[in-house]
Amino acid sequence: MGINTERDIQANLQIGPTDQGMVRLFIEADGVEIPMDFEPDEAEEIAEEIRAAAQAALAVKG
Repeated sequence: MGINTERDIQANLQIGPTDQGMVRLFIEADGVEIPMDFEPDEAEEIAEEIRAAAQAALAVKG
């Protein structure tokens, strides 16, 4: 199992600020809810990683 292992699972992702000044990624799938809170600077780092992964994926597609 890893990043390249495909799975047939559908999930919903919501992203937004909390009233505590955190950034929350909220994932819901098959009745399971996973709230993940990050400090704003951590969220910026995650956003940078997502952008870099998107660029790498575009390069693979050519």
